[in-house]
Amino acid sequence: MTDKAELPYTWVPVTLDAAFAPRDGAGALSFRGRMWLLGGWNPGDKVHFPRVCNSEVWSSIDGVEWRLELRQAPWEGRHTAGYAVHRDRMWIVGGDPIQHHYQNDVWSSADGIRWDLVCERVPWADRVLHYTVVHEGMIWVIGGQSMPGYVPGPEVFYSDVWCSEDGAHWDRVLEHAPWPPRGMIGGSAAKDGRMWLLGGGTYDTPATPQRLFYNDVWSSADGVEWTRHTDSAAWHPRQYHEVAAWDGRLWVLEGWNGSNRNDVFYSDDGVHWQQLPGTPWAPRHAASVYVHDDALWVVAGNNMTSDVWRLV
Repeated sequence: MTDKAELPYTWVPVTLDAAFAPRDGAGALSFRGRMWLLGGWNPGDKVHFPRVCNSEVWSSIDGVEWRLELRQAPWEGRHTAGYAVHRDRMWIVGGDPIQHHYQNDVWSSADGIRWDLVCERVPWADRVLHYTVVHEGMIWVIGGQSMPGYVPGPEVFYSDVWCSEDGAHWDRVLEHAPWPPRGMIGGSAAKDGRMWLLGGGTYDTPATPQRLFYNDVWSSADGVEWTRHTDSAAWHPRQYHEVAAWDGRLWVLEGWNGSNRNDVFYSDDGVHWQQLPGTPWAPRHAASVYVHDDALWVVAGNNMTSDVWRLV
């Protein structure tokens, strides 16, 4: 059990009813002193999500007051996209609109209001549920899968690695990584000059009805050579969880493995993990997690409430 005298982390309920409608899979970026909430999914709310996913843009300095910057951005509504801050801009990379097609586009913005279409069709299509990280001056897209049953086409589970400096031109640096194909990892974790791949899994398809869940830990400095740090971390295998690098540590938060979770784990090295006990927020998956204002934030998610929590 964690010794709170050594690690005085505390969850603070910032607000349990923010101005935005509940959602999961929304983009979460800390940019120019504000937290940005991008799009999201809520099929039960036909007012705010008439097409299942929306393209709203919200921002907040403190997590209490949220400002609607755009009701409808020029990019199609989506969730579980790739989200990044790179070259002093916010980036949206692909995503899943739940509209029987893939999103193969890349958008960027310097202010959250004016968005530029940087790439209409990326070369690594078609896929969803990819993992996106900014590392060494590049945007990296890792893994993902196709979704027959939702979108016409063959079943493909990816373990490839792509990178781009400008979001328009992409290079595949590795076709088959040593880790099993996967996706469904939210947030991003870059620490100690390395990208970290923490758990994840594959979504069921008509031909492969059994989902896979992982709790292994891998890292890479260049996207080509990967180090496996552990086959089985202390946290339960999961998908649709969030990862982060904050306070000099790697973090794994919430997720899904047959049911929603609210456990939180941290590690200095990716091998030795400790659980932060007493999580006060409801179990969920596909939350929006921020590293912002010297704190770790958990916002909304599949619990479908508009709550905001801060770990300090």
